[in-house]
Amino acid sequence: METDVMYDWNLGGSGEEPLRRVEIHEEILRDGIQCPSAHDPDIDDKLEIVRLLAACGVDTIDVGLPGAGPRAVADSQRIVELLRDEKLAPRPTCAARTHAADIRPIIEIAERTGVPIEVMAFIGSSPIRMYAEGWGEDRLEDLTRKAIRMCAEAGLPPTYVTEDTVRSRPETLRRLFVAAIEEGATCLTLCDTVGHVTPAGVRSLVRWTLALLDELGVRDRVTVDWHGHQDRGLSLPNALAAIEEGVDRVHGTVLGVGERVGNTSTDQLLVNLRLMGDTTRDMRPLHKLVRKVAEAVRWDIPLNYPVFGDDAFRTGTGVHAAAVIKAEKKGDTWLADRIYSGVPAGWFGREQEITIGHQSGLSNIRYWLHKRGLSEDEAVVQAIFEKAKTISTMLSDAEIHAIVEQHA
Repeated sequence: METDVMYDWNLGGSGEEPLRRVEIHEEILRDGIQCPSAHDPDIDDKLEIVRLLAACGVDTIDVGLPGAGPRAVADSQRIVELLRDEKLAPRPTCAARTHAADIRPIIEIAERTGVPIEVMAFIGSSPIRMYAEGWGEDRLEDLTRKAIRMCAEAGLPPTYVTEDTVRSRPETLRRLFVAAIEEGATCLTLCDTVGHVTPAGVRSLVRWTLALLDELGVRDRVTVDWHGHQDRGLSLPNALAAIEEGVDRVHGTVLGVGERVGNTSTDQLLVNLRLMGDTTRDMRPLHKLVRKVAEAVRWDIPLNYPVFGDDAFRTGTGVHAAAVIKAEKKGDTWLADRIYSGVPAGWFGREQEITIGHQSGLSNIRYWLHKRGLSEDEAVVQAIFEKAKTISTMLSDAEIHAIVEQHA
């Protein structure tokens, strides 16, 4: 059916294989709530978010930054206990500066819960950061070695995170990456901390890093992560470029909530991976997850937000609505879900919606009435049509029902 009615220029007729599966790492409970406009959710909300993340097939979750204080420690431990007690699939991680004061609370949580927590130890590596802080490479290497060694000796998997990797010199990265690997790092995270890089830059950096791991003979035991931000509006294409170049895991936050204008949107990333052939995750709970996060962090979802905004699958335009209606009349829900939509609403727990406004035709009105089991009497249809032509927005359900009742 699909090849009969659509030609996909994304594939160019090549029949290429679907995009390979990568792991997804969720940062909404750490990097996300660092957003100055986001509310730090109550623990019950955090636990529900974690359950929904697990239902959507997220692989790892940053449960917090325990070094931030007692509440962060308590919440992080409670989330780890939830993952353990409910046998949820995601693995817990915690962020930490490359300082013992940040790493020690993570070790203690792991000891109390009996769960090995991946430590994501970060340090600034770009020359602009080094200049502002008055750091030299010797200091960075010393902090790196001590932090990674501390994690490894405690039996926790260390991930080494270089902040602002995309603006760091290759010779600096090489020195720090080698030091981290020698001390036991099992993962390197490449960061676009300030949203600077383009897809071309991502490809160059990932290729360089993988070549270094091959040169060191450790590619079989050291993985590579990508962590991006949205300042130039390029975080999603950057994440996809990183995946195509071979990273093992990509970081994001639900709704892209994060520092400044935010991070790579996990939900948009998952949607695109599904559209590109990854069928390994259940996307039906994703809408509920997005709504829960918005509620918990007190975030307004823009009406035109992809897939999960109120207008994502809503149309009042006569031509568009007529095409959807004709597809439905053929008894073909597959066709109706794609005729005017590049994203199948049904995959993500949503459906196509037809509304009535000043650009609507009579078919919109008849469809709306039929969908709700209401009379399609011609007088009612004409009354709604005339009302719609006098306004500059969509008629509300209440307004339409009022017209119907007047003609009952």
